[in-house]
Amino acid sequence: MGTTLASLVTNKRRVSALKSLGIVTVGDALTYYPFRVTEPVPLRAIREAAPGQQMAFAAVIRDMRVVPMNARRGYRLEATVDDADFARSRRVPGSTARLTFFSYRKSYVDWVSVRLRAGTSVVVSGMPGEYMGQLQFTHPEILTVAPVPAGAGAGLEGYARGAASGNGAFAGSADPYASAQSAYPPAATAPSGAALKYDADTVQEALTRVCRPRPVYHASSRISSEHIHETILGLLWMMGARTSSTPDGQLAGAGAAGIVAPATDTIAVQNGEEKSGTTAESGAEALSQSIPDVLPESVRKAKNLMHRAEAFLAIHDPASTARFKEAIETLRYEEAFVSQTSLLKSRQHAHKSSAHPCPLNEALETARASVGEAVAEPSTQPEASERGSATDLPDLPNLPNLRDRFIASLPFTLTAGQSQVVDDIASDLERDWPMQRLLQGEVGSGKTVVALAAMLQAVGAGYQAVLVAPTQVLAEQHAETIGRMVEQLKPAIPVTLLTGGMKLAARRKALAAASSGEPGIIVATHAAFSKTFQAPHLALVVIDEQHRFGVEQRESLNAKTDDGTTPHLLVMTATPIPRTAAMTWFGDLDISWLTELPGGRKPIRTVVVNEADAATMGRMFAHIRARVDAGERAYIVCPRIDADDEENEGGSGVSAAVGSARGRAAASGSSARTAAGGRATRAAADAIGIDDPYETFDENGETVARPPLHAVAEIADRLQKLPQFQGIRFATLTGRDKDDVKTQVMADFAGGETPILVSTTVIEVGVDVKQASCIVIFDADRYGLSQLHQLRGRVGRGGTNSWAFLISRAEPGSPAEQRLEVIHHSLDGAEIAQADLEFRGAGDVLGDAQSGGKSSLKLLRVVKDADMIADARTRAGQLLAADPELAGEVQLAGAVLDFTRGNETFLTSS
Repeated sequence: MGTTLASLVTNKRRVSALKSLGIVTVGDALTYYPFRVTEPVPLRAIREAAPGQQMAFAAVIRDMRVVPMNARRGYRLEATVDDADFARSRRVPGSTARLTFFSYRKSYVDWVSVRLRAGTSVVVSGMPGEYMGQLQFTHPEILTVAPVPAGAGAGLEGYARGAASGNGAFAGSADPYASAQSAYPPAATAPSGAALKYDADTVQEALTRVCRPRPVYHASSRISSEHIHETILGLLWMMGARTSSTPDGQLAGAGAAGIVAPATDTIAVQNGEEKSGTTAESGAEALSQSIPDVLPESVRKAKNLMHRAEAFLAIHDPASTARFKEAIETLRYEEAFVSQTSLLKSRQHAHKSSAHPCPLNEALETARASVGEAVAEPSTQPEASERGSATDLPDLPNLPNLRDRFIASLPFTLTAGQSQVVDDIASDLERDWPMQRLLQGEVGSGKTVVALAAMLQAVGAGYQAVLVAPTQVLAEQHAETIGRMVEQLKPAIPVTLLTGGMKLAARRKALAAASSGEPGIIVATHAAFSKTFQAPHLALVVIDEQHRFGVEQRESLNAKTDDGTTPHLLVMTATPIPRTAAMTWFGDLDISWLTELPGGRKPIRTVVVNEADAATMGRMFAHIRARVDAGERAYIVCPRIDADDEENEGGSGVSAAVGSARGRAAASGSSARTAAGGRATRAAADAIGIDDPYETFDENGETVARPPLHAVAEIADRLQKLPQFQGIRFATLTGRDKDDVKTQVMADFAGGETPILVSTTVIEVGVDVKQASCIVIFDADRYGLSQLHQLRGRVGRGGTNSWAFLISRAEPGSPAEQRLEVIHHSLDGAEIAQADLEFRGAGDVLGDAQSGGKSSLKLLRVVKDADMIADARTRAGQLLAADPELAGEVQLAGAVLDFTRGNETFLTSS
């Protein structure tokens, strides 16, 4: 499954095209699932043909000619076919039709010429049309049929019986192919000395194959769905599949339709081709050996599911649409079982690890004394010296614990939800195994206060706590906010800021403060994941906006303690995740929700504006100018940095470039993932900030072209020329700007020097400018709903009236317009996230889209499959209770490990 396609597929252009869809290995190809299957192709005689309606029939080549196209280079091949025998079986007169092929390549024309020489029996499938008064099939699918050995006459007898019984009509038959197998004879005797390779041994076999449902894959301009299908079937043939999946649940026997061996100009190695005696049974066994089952046998039998190899075969070469759906359900349950086994094993592992207990009544001075007096200056914050000396300790035993003193010092009362979560976290921190808790809350619900209370509990017990933020701007804001909130506490609480953009001297000072082990709070960006960062007494890690960090980065923090303990972990997110999804997907975490918003915040008014409506656009800009003149601020958000950036449709950390993207996507986010499944580079993610999982595909699975996304530079230039903004200074902010530039831009924006900020989605998380009252989001119809909800939360934080303008180019009545209506009418993050899940699937909503990581979830729908996930969790729990290390389930253990690595863990689905 891990073998690269480049080592197997000889057509390098095809390898490159598949790679652009995220298909690099055999495993990628087999798990690149079709998004639909066609209905079975009906059998019709030529006289029964209806233009524009797919059909299949058997015939004999009467003549064939190749005509050079003089007006333009290339060739036209025309073959005349006669279906007299096949038509007789359907009780209609026989007739003729023309098969036409065009090509610039002489080699292709020569190849078709050899296959379609006069006298050859063929089965044709295609869409009939008319040209110059004659029925014509342009580039139909052709299967050539092997001739009957000389002297064989059974075929004519079989034909006579079928014609007499009328079975050739196929009408109302429970098995639509059974009549073909009895009604049409094998092909006539082959010409002497023929050494051709035929596509099928009998007409019956060929009819069965062309009439079967066909999977349709998400394709691109570089590779068609047919070529994707051809490649996957070739790989299955190499792995041992010689026959198709049949409805009785077994791999087919000798009488079933076979998978055609791939041509040598497509697949480099044709495993076992020299074994002409290979039977269907041995081929089925070979495939199951190449694709061993992941699910335990007891679970598979209890759920009446297919073998994994059989499921792959039924998906990529389905005998019926029902068979295809059955296979999809098998692999969907497999995903549920593997993911839930992973979650339960993670929880088991966490409970076996040891952590520093952080009791509320522990004296800080005892821990301080153990560190020693020679402690480096602990803070890079300028106001740190005003908060008192680290050794200026009062008589702690006579004082309340540090956390409670902090809560008492707040100028407001915690909401009931905040108090409950603070108490839950306190109980977790007092245990000697690591806490793993997800804190989810709407923007502005007070997550930072809850996290700070937890960190002060750890500091009060004599340990260090780290708060990790995804950006320098957010880290600086956190450090400043925390510094202000704890400055009245005695003893002084060191607050150390550590970012990658700091000057060398300041960075060394911060690293020294952390490595001293001095109890305190460290606020960091990705710099906390560097090898130079050491915090020997680290007891608590708080990760803000969890979907922005990968599992390797998080695990690097877990490994920082020298005494073998694992830090307690609190991950926070404002990205709304439906409760059902959170409970099933974040199953290794205890989950807390903050649903109450603090008083004083007014509802944000959301307005959807059609970009083509110039009058409304003008009124919107005039409104923004009035708010700016009143001393407020406005964000203008665009998905791209520069107009000349190469656009990945659906990209963001997004779709086609990020997915499997569905993957995504996803990433699904993305997706994003493109439904196709390619992935974006980090540069592409920086250039295109939109989380766009909503790819649009035509009936052949190819991406439908859409208008280019708006860019920061382009919009900033256009807006500054508008009369509404004369005399107003603009600023721009993108992910490419250096950290010191970002800090200065945000300071100027907050201070009012540049009251309008044109940016990418870098402002999506944590930016807190209380004067901001308006946000304009261009290309809103291309964003995920959860991302729009996050962006909307940047305004109205100071208690003023606020507006979100969603600029759209969506067609009236389109799905994109329907999505915007959801966010137009709702401020409920959970409701919006539920709609997001229904529109695009779970992976993108839960972070797969933003991470650029590859998701192993391709079929499982977290909300719709909640019952399936619950069943899988129960059975996985029973299995782990009997076999905690999965010693008896080697394949499952490997799948669990692959799943964990491939998903940037189930902690965050990213």
